[in-house]
Formats: sequence, structure tokens, C-alpha cells
Amino acid sequence: MNEALSQVVGYAHGVWRRRWIALGVAWTISLVGWVWIYLLENQYQAQARVYVDTQSLLRPLLSGLAVQPNLDQQVSLMTRTLASRPNLEKVARMTDLDLRAKTPKQQEDLYADLGKAIKLQGTERENLYTISYQNSNRDLAKRVVQALLTIFTESSLGGARKDISNTQKFIDDQLKAYEDKLLDKEKQLEEFKRRNVGTMPGQGGDFYSKLNEVKVALEQARFELEEASRRKAQLQQQLADQEEVLVAPPPVVSTPTSSALDGRISALQSQLDSLRLRYTDLHPEITRTRQLIARLMEQKKQEEESAAKALPPGAAVKAQNPVYQQLSLSIADADATVASLKARVGQLQNKHNDLYRSVDRIPQIEAEYTQLMRDYDVYKKNYEEMLARRETATLSGEVESKTDVVDFRVVDPPRVPNEPAWPNRPMLVSMVPFGGLGAGLGLAFLLAQLRPTVDGRRQIRELTSYPLLGMVTLIETEARQRSLRRGNLLFAAGLTGLLLALLAQLIYYLVLSPAA
Repeated sequence: MNEALSQVVGYAHGVWRRRWIALGVAWTISLVGWVWIYLLENQYQAQARVYVDTQSLLRPLLSGLAVQPNLDQQVSLMTRTLASRPNLEKVARMTDLDLRAKTPKQQEDLYADLGKAIKLQGTERENLYTISYQNSNRDLAKRVVQALLTIFTESSLGGARKDISNTQKFIDDQLKAYEDKLLDKEKQLEEFKRRNVGTMPGQGGDFYSKLNEVKVALEQARFELEEASRRKAQLQQQLADQEEVLVAPPPVVSTPTSSALDGRISALQSQLDSLRLRYTDLHPEITRTRQLIARLMEQKKQEEESAAKALPPGAAVKAQNPVYQQLSLSIADADATVASLKARVGQLQNKHNDLYRSVDRIPQIEAEYTQLMRDYDVYKKNYEEMLARRETATLSGEVESKTDVVDFRVVDPPRVPNEPAWPNRPMLVSMVPFGGLGAGLGLAFLLAQLRPTVDGRRQIRELTSYPLLGMVTLIETEARQRSLRRGNLLFAAGLTGLLLALLAQLIYYLVLSPAA
């Protein structure tokens, strides 16, 4: 620790011996620096703030109906390309800066300086951007910022409109191509249907399903024909067992007396019913009425038998057999059914034979038809999709041309403060003397290292191998001491003068100079 401290003290002594060099360097740098700061040209900074609102009300309303461009990405691209070469050329023309450049080299330098001086700061999340530009001419700085603000707000979405126009043209061309293909396929389908009329697939199933249906229907018709034939044979067998004419027994002969007896019997029956409502079956009136009815019925029977005996023998009645007639009608119906089923079986058999003969041609027709319909469906689907997309592109173009999907709000218009943005003279004049002092001390330390001196016993021991027996102290004379004090006072006066000069500079720039 002592060795390090003594080394530091040695370095300090070496610098102190060359303090006048350090002071002279400090004064020289300070004077040159202050003159340079005084001669610096004031730079005024113009700036403007703009807010980009991308949250339009139309975006959620037109979701799914129109193309929604990535507005945030477009705004981010605009901020990155604001200082591009085309925009710099526009700014130069709008502010007449291009009149200052007479040669291509001057133009390149102009655009390079302009691009370096333009600053765009902001946050993409908040979409609040600050456009700034520095120049020695306050009016020119303001005009440049105004030109940049105009370019930023007016050239926002022109590229999007151009893209939509190109997209609409491409979609129209594709629609025309698909429309021609659809017309060609429709003509082919029409010719195919006309050429294969009656054998077109898709009408009640394909060929094999039709053949199977006809085969099942033919078997069903044959089964029904067989049943109808059996029923007809059974009816004919029943008809053979029946008699066509039936012989009835002699009829009962009715006489006038028997008719009168019937009337009396009926009246007595009514009277008997009335008596039973009032009396029991053992009542004398009921018993007498019953006996009278029995005698009248017996008398009627004897008269009918007497009339029948008076008829000639063999007087039987012949009549048609109703069962025979019904069976004959059923057999006629069965004949009609059998004939109809035979015709049906023949028709189905012919249809089955025709389909079977077409077993090689129908699948080929179905394959051709399937291929035609596949191509037609693909063209039709693509055509409908392109048609829907054209409507979407048209709506998107209408939105871009008739509405403001991005709203630019100028929060702060271009303005230039009265105080220059650069240079900050009070800060610079404060840094110059301290920088001069640092440079002077560094030079003094470097010279002390280049031409070192012995300041203590340690350095003697390190430089020589002889033992140190003792030291002789330097005794300063009074004249020497006065000279040293005068030198120290002059050095302090030099430092004080440097600080006073710094203070005067600060007072001038902070208080007296209006352009500070």
C-alpha cells in the first residue's frame, strides 16, 4: 500500500513540475475551443407530431365482405421509407432546395445531408410519430417538416389502390378464361346428351342398378303371373264342380183364406203382446189367446196342404246357380290379370334384354359423362369463386376510393422554437476548459514518463545497486522561496483566470446572448 501511494505521489510530483505546460495547453485548448464555439452556426429544429388512426369503424363491419389490408404493416413501412430517395427528391422540389444543387455531385450531397438531418421518432403501438429536421434557416426547417408531413399523409395508401386495381384486372381476365371454358364444356355436354338420348346416366341410377331393378321387377312379374295362373286353374276346378242350373221344390200355394188367417194370426199376436205387458202367462186371457192362435195356424196349414195337392205333379222351379255365375266372373277377371301380367313380363323381358345387350356401351357412356361433369363442375366452381372474389375486390376498391380507412391527425403542426436546438453553447464552453485541463495533465504526465526524475530513496534503491547511507536535505534560500511562491501565485492566477473566463462565457451565453 505504501509503495503504491509513494508511486502515485511520485507521478504527482512529476506532473507538478510540468504544471506550466498543463496550464498552457488548457489555455490554448480553451481559447481555440471558445472561438470555435462562438463561430458555430445555430441549428434550428422544426418538428411536427402526427397520429395515425388505423382503427376504422368500417373494418369490423366489412369483415368477410371486403379485403382488409394490414394497415399497421403499411404504416410501419411508410415510417421506414419516409427518408427514401424518391421522398427526398420530392422534399427538395417542394422546398426549392434542388435549386442550390447545380451538379450531380451537389445533388447527391444535398440528398445525403437531407436524409441525415430528417428524424422520425415514434411508437408503432401508439401510432404517434414525431417528424423533425434541423437547419440553420428557421423558415427552411419549417418548410421541410411541412413537406415531410404532406408526403407522410398523402402517399399513405396509394399503393393499396394500385394493387386492388391490378387484382381486379387479373380476376376479370381469369373470369373471361373460365367463362370460355364453361361455354365449351356446356356445348360438349349438350352434344353428348343429344347423341346418347335414352341412355344417359344419372336418371334413376347407373346402368348396373337399372339392370338389377329390371331383373327384380321381371322376377316379381313372373311370380305374380304364376300366382294368377294358379288362381285361374283353381277357379276353373271349382267351376267344374258346380251346376249351371238349380231345380227348386214346388212353391207354397197361397189362398185367400190363408191370407185372411195370416191377418187374424198377426192381430192375435199383437193382442197377446199387449196382454203380456199387463198379466202373467197364466192369466186366462193369455191362455185363451194362445189357444186361438194355435187353432188358426193349424187351419192355415190344412188349407195350404189341400192347395198343394191340387197342383199337377212335377211342377218344380228351375233357376241359375249364383255360385256358378260368380265363379265365371272370377275366371274372367283372372284371364284379364294373366293377360296383363304376360304383357308386363314380355315388356320387362325385352327391357332386360336391351340393357344386357348394352352392357359394354353403357359403362363407357357413364365414364364419358362422369369425366365431362367432373371438368364442368371444376370450371363452374372456380368461376363462381372468381366471381365472388371479383365482388370482394370491387367492394374493397370502393372502400379504398370512397372512405378513409386510415385517419391522419396532425397533433402538433410544424413549428420552430426561437432557441436553436444546437449548439448548446453553455454546455460546450463548460466542457472545453475541463477538456483542456485534462489534455494538459495528460501531456505533463507523458513528459514525466519520458524524462523521469528521482524523487525519493525508493527510486535510488531501484535504480542503483549501491546501499543508501543517508540523504542531504535541500535548504531553500529566501530568494528561492519567494520565487516559488510567486510562481505558485501566478499558476493559481492562471487557473483563476481560466475559471473567470469560463464564468464570463456562461454569463454571456445564458444572459446576454439572445441566440444562446
